[in-house]
Amino acid sequence: MPTEFKGFQFTGQLRPYQKTPRRTVPEHIMRPDYAEHPLGYPISEQEDRRNNSSIRVYTPAEIAGIREACRIGREVLDIAGAAVRVGITCDELDRIVHEATIERNAYPSPLNYHRFPKSVCTSVNEVICHGIPDLRELQDGDIVNIDISVYHNGFHADLNETFFVGNVNEDSVRLVKCAYESLGAAIASVRPGTLYRYE
Repeated sequence: MPTEFKGFQFTGQLRPYQKTPRRTVPEHIMRPDYAEHPLGYPISEQEDRRNNSSIRVYTPAEIAGIREACRIGREVLDIAGAAVRVGITCDELDRIVHEATIERNAYPSPLNYHRFPKSVCTSVNEVICHGIPDLRELQDGDIVNIDISVYHNGFHADLNETFFVGNVNEDSVRLVKCAYESLGAAIASVRPGTLYRYE
């Protein structure tokens, strides 16, 4: 176990595993501004937060760009989900996501965002979100959330799904089902005139 975790009080059985080096992105792929920043700072995002206090309303052309990024993200998520099985590592899922994203002329958004070292977030069991892919093999009974973000022609798509690995216990099934039903209820409320948030 890495020395920085000595004495850490873990809440479950999961422990940090070895990680592989950061993957590279071909030069022809359009990048977000943080991709080459030494600390991974998203300068444009920070400026937008300072200068814009309203919720952005997109033009039809921008919505088309967002839809295309989301279509690509969905394809990549489906490819990654199809690869989930007992014995695969999250590092291998990262490779699959990285290559599938680049094949679609998109940039894997997590890569170097605030120095995140991988192209996808994989959160196993008790890891709530933004887990870093490593060389631990997925085990029978695990659940894994695969959080895909892609950057295409100036727009990010961000979507995720939780997958069962082999034979999963009833509590895990109930957790994933409840989260899915909550998402469905939220989506069902989306219509013209619905507030972005409730006061």
